[in-house]
Amino acid sequence: MAKILQLVGDFVEDYEAMVPYQMLLMVGHDVDTVCPGKKAGEKVKTAIHDFEGDQTYTEKPGHNFTVTADFDKIDFTTYDALVISGGRAPEYLRLNKTVLDCVRHFFDQNKPVAAVCHAAQILTAAGVLKGRSCMAYPAIGPEVTACGGTFVEYNKEFTNATTDGNLVSAAAWPGHPQWIKQFLTLLGTTIKI
Repeated sequence: MAKILQLVGDFVEDYEAMVPYQMLLMVGHDVDTVCPGKKAGEKVKTAIHDFEGDQTYTEKPGHNFTVTADFDKIDFTTYDALVISGGRAPEYLRLNKTVLDCVRHFFDQNKPVAAVCHAAQILTAAGVLKGRSCMAYPAIGPEVTACGGTFVEYNKEFTNATTDGNLVSAAAWPGHPQWIKQFLTLLGTTIKI
């Protein structure tokens, strides 16, 4: 099975951190979750974003999510794939040079990358979306197009996802089933029932 690196940070969207982590473990992948400035066993705060008819999502306190590896000690080149969770965390994670170097490595090596919601902010900062299609939370659409990417429309319920080469992206957590399904396809994961 694949060795997967998951990037999170404080105020990562709760479902966008926990659900992919649990789903990937469930099918047998080895997943290390990291956050700049955090060590294994430390926690990040999460936020629950919901769609309740307002102009944008609402935000409520989520659970604490445990980081499983030391960010400063990992060798990201030893991982087979990358998951970038959304929420508010990407707005400051994209300022970290090592995070951007990590993302560039996965694209340079054509390794699978799964990005959801605001994770596209990290992709735009890393300069990896030029000429690529990417789905993201609607407010990130202008950033995707400004860096030379193509913003892929989401459906009204946010339940779709898209794949462009090694990149699987979705607009928000309701797209998890399609997002994870397409990511598992890139990983070559088969599930037998």
